[in-house]
Amino acid sequence: MTGAVASLKYADEEIRDILEEVSVIALVGASPNPERPSYTVMKYLLHKGYRVIPVNPNEAGKEILGEEVFASLADIGEPVDMVDIFRRSETVMEVVEQAIEIGARVVWMQLDVVNEEAAAKAEEAGLRVVMDRCPKIEYERLRLGRG
Repeated sequence: MTGAVASLKYADEEIRDILEEVSVIALVGASPNPERPSYTVMKYLLHKGYRVIPVNPNEAGKEILGEEVFASLADIGEPVDMVDIFRRSETVMEVVEQAIEIGARVVWMQLDVVNEEAAAKAEEAGLRVVMDRCPKIEYERLRLGRG
């Protein structure tokens, strides 16, 4: 999907396909603070039946919402379908490189997170890319019936 980098517009079918096809989501930038958006999104996705693996080097070895926190994507040790990124745009390239290395199929950058260079690299490696969107919001907007 080469148009994503240029336009940031995604067809509803594409978003729906991603959210219906993925099962395991690594959430990079997960926070144990219930007031942080990453916590709210993680809780929502868990409730909808996704396996959500929190990634945060500052919280590694602890738990968020009953899930073990990992320091990096490489530390997870199980297949990951989608990497959901709650990080500043300028730090995304490193996460995308790790997503490629672990064989993720989708890189999803949260609201206000846009890195065209990282998106292009992910697409060149065969990953689907979504930028500046929230899977919780999209799930609700598309009225998906999982979970």
